[in-house]
Amino acid sequence: MNAACSVQGVTIRLTAERLVHITEEHSELAGYLFEILGVIEEPGAIYEGNLGEHLACRETEPGKHLG
Repeated sequence: MNAACSVQGVTIRLTAERLVHITEEHSELAGYLFEILGVIEEPGAIYEGNLGEHLACRETEPGKHLG
């Protein structure tokens, strides 16, 4: 299991099961585990989701975002 600490001080755990779920729906994210954890720790922006959750996002290259 991998984990990252959000800017709000919350530990976010990314289990193997969750990573498989993410990459099944978004195959382009396969191999980006450390980048995903990095966005949690140092996002470029945080947005509020439809259900009040926080969504971290960061530009990885011009015009491309990971979040």
